[in-house]
Amino acid sequence: MVLLSLILPPILLLLLYFIVRPRPVTIPIKNRHVFITGGSSGIGLALAQQAASQGARVSLLARSLNKLQEAKESIRRSSGLDVAIFSADVRDHDAVQKAVNDAGPIDVLVVNQGVFVPQELEKQGLDEIKFMIDVNLMGSFNVIKAALPLMKERKDRLPASISLISSQAGQVGIYGYTAYSASKFGLRGLAEALQQEVIADNIHVSVVYPPDTDTPGFEKENEVRPELTKLLAGSSGSMKADEVAKKALDGIKSGSFTVPCNFEGHMLAIATAGLSPQRSFLMAFIEVASVGVLRLVGLFFQWNWYQTIENWHAKKNRT
Repeated sequence: MVLLSLILPPILLLLLYFIVRPRPVTIPIKNRHVFITGGSSGIGLALAQQAASQGARVSLLARSLNKLQEAKESIRRSSGLDVAIFSADVRDHDAVQKAVNDAGPIDVLVVNQGVFVPQELEKQGLDEIKFMIDVNLMGSFNVIKAALPLMKERKDRLPASISLISSQAGQVGIYGYTAYSASKFGLRGLAEALQQEVIADNIHVSVVYPPDTDTPGFEKENEVRPELTKLLAGSSGSMKADEVAKKALDGIKSGSFTVPCNFEGHMLAIATAGLSPQRSFLMAFIEVASVGVLRLVGLFFQWNWYQTIENWHAKKNRT
């Protein structure tokens, strides 16, 4: 009887999900306009190269015109295709709006810009905190607000996409990531509410959660990371920008709401699924069946992290 009471709720939930679940969707890339912010380097540039190689018409937006021109030349060399480039700061809505208007209607919007300065909250200046939130979160609002009206009015009515590049630090808080995690956690709330607002327009929202990724920005970040941050975050490993871009583009094309990039990311996605949309019946089953076990695993990691923090402070106090 106890066993039945444990098994029955997941079965009933999955039966209900099977009846009402969203239909699978495929978002075409070929011959469509893909607009990528933060596209002059790192994950954004890798995404642009892969989208262009799949026949997309690509536009890039970033602050530095010189880096944009270098990115344009890099894509031309790798794919033989030209991309449009637009220099604007995502914190400036008017500049973003002008760039979007000049670029033309967008089919796949990738909101990829991001800045990160790791530091304990007590030591970090409010100007740095505001900078991260303005670029990572408010900048995302600016870009989406600028692009959405024309996305809704597109003539082909094929499935379209808005993708936000978050971070595994947008799934779990880490020492030294106070402001950064806040800005990246915010993207999920934006995405969940936005998906409900745009689903009737056949626009599908994705949130991509990369781990540490080998980019120029990551190299600079590593130089100033607090020691405890390195101890806690360094165990998950890192990925190449090309690898993250492939995972992201595959997730975007399948209309997946949550797009993890590695094994740890998949585990975090299941553990933090909450009320996020889910298109895959298999993943819905895994989420329901394994949430208890993953909560236990998560508690183990939390205990281990706090033990590491306690030991680090004890060692520091002895020296």
